[in-house]
Amino acid sequence: MSDREMGETRVPSGLDRRLAFWTSAILLVFAFFYFLSPVLAPFLAGLALGYLLDPVADRLQTLGLSRLGASFAILTVFVVLAAAIVLLVAPVLTRQFSEFIESLPGYLTTLQGLLTRVSREATSDFMRSVYEKLGLPVSDASLDTQKYVNDIAGEAARMGAAFLKSLVSGGAALVNMVSLVVITPVVAFYILLDWDDMVATLDQLTPPRYREDARAIARDIDRALAGFLRGQALVCLFLGLWYSIGLSLIGLNFGFLIGVSAGVLSFVPYVGSITAFVLSIIVALVQGWPDWRLPAMAVAVVSTGLFLDGNVLSPRLVGGSIGVHPVWLMFALLAAGSLFGFTGLLLAAPVAAALGVILRFAVRRYRQSALFLGPAAPGES
Repeated sequence: MSDREMGETRVPSGLDRRLAFWTSAILLVFAFFYFLSPVLAPFLAGLALGYLLDPVADRLQTLGLSRLGASFAILTVFVVLAAAIVLLVAPVLTRQFSEFIESLPGYLTTLQGLLTRVSREATSDFMRSVYEKLGLPVSDASLDTQKYVNDIAGEAARMGAAFLKSLVSGGAALVNMVSLVVITPVVAFYILLDWDDMVATLDQLTPPRYREDARAIARDIDRALAGFLRGQALVCLFLGLWYSIGLSLIGLNFGFLIGVSAGVLSFVPYVGSITAFVLSIIVALVQGWPDWRLPAMAVAVVSTGLFLDGNVLSPRLVGGSIGVHPVWLMFALLAAGSLFGFTGLLLAAPVAAALGVILRFAVRRYRQSALFLGPAAPGES
């Protein structure tokens, strides 16, 4: 290679190096969550708990406690309260969960037979009336149509069975009570203890010329995440109480279990309500058939919870903290759940909130840039 060619060899610019660095960092984070998502749930729960309780620790420090003493006192109170709640509800939940697992095959078989019988009767009556109005004899064609609809009903029942089985097995595998109970408080304790130091370290690692922008973005993300996490926690508490008490009062089998499960899963937008609706309707249909009063009451309880969540609770407690359109939020939930499983569902809304803050900052900067404003007019500085 000649000296001229060597001189013309392109040297990576600072922009190229920054792009390469951030691309590599994003890929590493993506790979980390993709491969380790099955074990991250208790650590993420501990991180969220420590983050939520950090203002309490700061308040206790102003009252004279050390950071270590404040962190220990907060976690002690939290563990005692959590243990008391578990001791109160665990016997009922354990009994209903065992009964639910034992009854699930029978419920699914009954549901499939119920759907097939209803569709057969409805199809038979409908096709007979159609053929009579057309002046045609009830032939094998009507029977073929009836068979087709029955096949659809059977397939719908099988899909429902697959959904319920995946829900049970996924919940049992992902919500590992031992890891949650043991690991989450430990992680939360260390997050509480070292939170201020971690924030200060990240601030010092930020290049000085970007530090003010980074601090502004971090403050906006903190407000968005704090609003979402604290608001959504209250939504979960209310919906868990509403569904468990309401479904139990109408006499629905496993009503308390369904309500508590829906309340916990309500931390992920839409998931808790969908779970409550599907499970309560299936159980009510099988338990109450042919009487429609129990399914109607189950629909009333769940629909009221959905109305309160969508029109009262979420607007007041969560508000616009996420700052993401509902369609994009649903896409984020589906994409994150598909890639990272249950851990992805937990992270989808907070990550969407953070990305929304960053995107809005980028749009503001773009609208102030020469790329948007165009070249300055002659004579303008």
